[in-house]
Amino acid sequence: MSVDVVLPCLDEAEALPWVLERIPPGWRALVVDNGSTDGSADLARTLGASVVPEARRGFGAACHAGLTAATADIVCFCDCDASLDPADLVPFVERIRAGEADLVLGRRRPRTLGAWPMHARAGNLALARLLRRRTGLRLRDLGPLRAVRREPLLSLALTDRRSGYPLQMVVRAADAGWRIAEYDVPYRPRAGASKVTGTWRGTWQAVRDMSRVLAEPPVREGARP
Repeated sequence: MSVDVVLPCLDEAEALPWVLERIPPGWRALVVDNGSTDGSADLARTLGASVVPEARRGFGAACHAGLTAATADIVCFCDCDASLDPADLVPFVERIRAGEADLVLGRRRPRTLGAWPMHARAGNLALARLLRRRTGLRLRDLGPLRAVRREPLLSLALTDRRSGYPLQMVVRAADAGWRIAEYDVPYRPRAGASKVTGTWRGTWQAVRDMSRVLAEPPVREGARP
């Protein structure tokens, strides 16, 4: 069963070598270049990754471009800033393959105090509580490291192209009756400056995007994996 790893990328040349060398053997890295100006796309090609251009800015736009470009049975998502290790996705994929879960999410466990700023943790906690009210899911994190089967994910017809994309994936999966599991993963300080959670303003803009997702009426059209 094949595996593609979608890596949304906006000016991540500093982190790309470490991230790409950690892709498990036999898996394909799909680096989605979201308008980088630091040579990230050329570097990714040099390092053997497949590069998917996505002109429309937005984390969700980059993730969805990677999903639509993927061809593998299982698709994984991982940030491209070296805060998360793509090698940690191996047990995620094993759980999907074994039929133990339909969507596996990484619960981030910070390695250092600076890995996860307090404003980002606060925003994540607030969203987890709102998610519990909306779906009943008792998740402790809404992190970007995740694994899922490609065709069922496409059937969820995700529409958000900003910061709400990861949350919309979870909400619509829950509405469709998917089994959603969490798996602890180490969380490291990112390379370079964060485009979203590096400031209070960026964090709360992301929370605002995600709050709109939580306000959507239930959609139950997604297929069960």
